[in-house]
This record gives sequence, C-alpha cells and structure tokens, in this order.
Amino acid sequence: MKVIICGAGQVGWQIARHLSSERNDVTVVDNNPELVRRATETLDVNGVTGHASYPDVLERAGARDAEMIIAATHSDEVNMVTCQVAHSVFAVQRKIARLRAQSYLDAIYSDLYRRDHLPIDVVISPEREVAEAVLQRLSSPAAFDTENFFEGKAQLLGITVREDCPVINTPLRQLTDLFSTLRAIVVGIRREGTLFAPAAGDQIFPGDDVYVFTSTDDVTRTLEVFGKTNVKQERVVIIGGGNVGLAVARALETSTDRVRVKVIEKNRSRAEIAADALERTIVLHGDGLNAALLEEANVSSADAVLAITDDDKTNMLAAVRAKSLGAGMSICLTNDPTLVPLMGPLYIDAYINPRATTVSSILRHIRHGRVRAVYSIGDAEAEMIEAYVLGTSPISGQRIREIDFPEGVLVGGIFRDRKYLKPTGDLRVEEGDIVAIFAMTSDVPAVEQLLQVSIDFF
Repeated sequence: MKVIICGAGQVGWQIARHLSSERNDVTVVDNNPELVRRATETLDVNGVTGHASYPDVLERAGARDAEMIIAATHSDEVNMVTCQVAHSVFAVQRKIARLRAQSYLDAIYSDLYRRDHLPIDVVISPEREVAEAVLQRLSSPAAFDTENFFEGKAQLLGITVREDCPVINTPLRQLTDLFSTLRAIVVGIRREGTLFAPAAGDQIFPGDDVYVFTSTDDVTRTLEVFGKTNVKQERVVIIGGGNVGLAVARALETSTDRVRVKVIEKNRSRAEIAADALERTIVLHGDGLNAALLEEANVSSADAVLAITDDDKTNMLAAVRAKSLGAGMSICLTNDPTLVPLMGPLYIDAYINPRATTVSSILRHIRHGRVRAVYSIGDAEAEMIEAYVLGTSPISGQRIREIDFPEGVLVGGIFRDRKYLKPTGDLRVEEGDIVAIFAMTSDVPAVEQLLQVSIDFF
C-alpha cells in the first residue's frame, strides 16, 4: 500500500517505522530537511522536503496514486488543509489527521469532517488519548502500564517485580499448576532493559518488568499473585493544568467514586481557564516543583500525584519530589523513551508515553478492518495485536501448540462468545474467534501472515 506521512517528528517517524517494516511504500513529508534526512537514512522510506499542505509538494510525494495520507504535523490547520487538498486534488481515499485544539474536537462540530465539508476520515486527538491512558493507570495503580482488550473483558498489565513477589524464581509453566483457575498469562518480560517473549521454562526475577494478559475479572487476583494490591485513589494531585490535566480533572470530577482533586498550574492564564472549567476541583497557581506549594496541596496525604506538564524533565522531578514528600504513588508523562529506564531508580510508579499512545491509536485505524486494536509496548519494541480469525487463516482450526509462531510471539487470550479463554496448548482456534497476540516488532509481519491480514483497506 502507498502511504504518505506528513510530519517527520516523533509520531510520524514511528508510524513510518511500523509501515515501512511491513513492506509498504512510504513517503515522509516535512518542511524540516533534517527530519526528512533522519527518516530516509534510518528507515526504508522516501522523503520529500516541503510544506505538507502544498499541492505541488503532495504531488512530488506521489499523492496521485496514494491510498492513504496521515497528517501528523505540529499544526492542526496544516493537517486539516493537507487532508482537504489530498481529497479535492488527488482523491486520496483514506485521510487521518492529528488534531490538538479542543475547539476542533467538540462533538457539536463533528459535522465539520463530513466528506462534503472537511473530508477527514479519522481524527486523532493526542490529548484525549493521553487523558484516557492516565485514567486507566489510575484505575490500576499497582501496574505501571495498562491497556484494555476484548471489549474490556481482558487487560494487559505491566507489573514491576519486587523482592516480596511470591512467584519469583518460579518457572512460568508452574504458575498454571499453582493457580489453575487464574486466567492470566505472562506474555513479555523486560530484564536489564531488554524486552522478550518468555518461554515456558523461564523464571521471574526481582527487578523484572512483566507484561501479563489477564481476564478483567481476575485483575485483582493477578496483582496479588505478583505481590501487588490495588489501593483506591481518593485524593489526587495533578501537576499541569493544560488540555490533558483539564480532561483528567473533569473525568475525575464526574466519576462515581468521590475523588478529591487538586490541580497545580504554573501559567496564570491557563490556571484561570482550569478554575473556570472545573466545579469541585481546587486549582493552585504556581510551580509544581515548589516544595512549599506541594505541601500546601497536601501532597503528603495524596493517594496519587500525576505529573503531566508538557516538559518531561519537570514531570520527572515533580514526581520524585512528590514521592519524597510522602505521596502514595506518582505517574509521570514522558515523551522521551530514553528516560524510561530512570523511572525505577527514581521510584516513579508509572509512566505514560504520549507518542506510543498516539502511535497505537493511529495504527488501530490504518490496519485492515480485521485487526481491532494494536497497542505499542515500550519504545515500539513490541505490539499487542487484537484481531478476528478468518476462516482462511492458517491458524483457524488448529490447536495453539500446532501453530508455527515465531519465538517472539505469544497468544495472550481468545475471545469467544463474549468470554475470555485462557490460552492452553490444546485450545483450538476457531473461525470467528478474536485473538490477542503479543509480538516483538520484528515478528509482526509473520503474525500478519498467520492472520492473513495485511495493512490494506480494500
């Protein structure tokens, strides 16, 4: 498939990395020649330097025979005009735009994106995606990473293993014997910075980050098996009152749980906007790194502190300071994946990577309709793929043990008749099943082949 990606920043580069690795014809467009050069030198893609919304630039990028355009520049307006030009001049069939401004995202203006108005097929809002990710982390505070699958009937949990974990030094195959009724399976382990799909004989050691796929009904028990307990979050302090902080505070205000929220925002005008928009939330104007202000916000008695400003280093330092003052847990927003290894030594409990969240959201929309969801793990090191099993698929009708999966691939679960089934070697995959598969990035093309699903809409 021929795809044009407008914007060669972090999100654009990651999307290009995914699509080019799956043998698609990808062209990257950006007005920064350095970003274009980085993309063409590190990835198997073509590059065009110029403004993405200019018709002549899109023509040079091959828009006349492109099947999809992804507008992910830093400007909402450029992304919108790019989709309009791609539709009106070049008749590109599929158009995806990343939009940040809340006014463009208001539901009452949704008619704006009709084909006879502003023809955008899919609108991606990074702020909304990140806000949802933050709320999901809050719902499972004992996990550093969470994502829902199977219509909410299953979850992927990222759990850091400590010395008091009851199942350390236990081969994974024995977990099934020890907890025979537990519907959970370890699909990935990160050890000393390296992520891999474990074999049945592998053991779990202190310091490991494990990714567990489990039935939503068994989340609490799964966490207990790994020595964790979920504590109800009743007092939350949010550092950063921008679009993400405001969306999270709004959601917590309207939740059925009585959550007391305080927001700290450094920018006065933004703090005033937040104060006007929120009803039961206390908004404090000041620096989230200021110890006196943190004490005024009663961080020491907070169940959770969310450091979600637009600066990675501020978020990390604020999270560390909040923990040192006695906060129950800290969640940190970071765009830079190279900072993630520092989270453990700094005792930051969980992190959210907006780039990975946005990449996952875009991938969900650009894969074949049979793929229902894609979640990018780590620095695009692996994916959790949820897909329908077709009758023509090589895995249809086979027992899991009979399927020739690559070493970096594990089945997390099967969804049949609206029920989660834990994968066992004897479980037969049937046509119409929905299957969740953990795959290292290098093995994704092999998984696509096994599912007989290509990144092609037509």
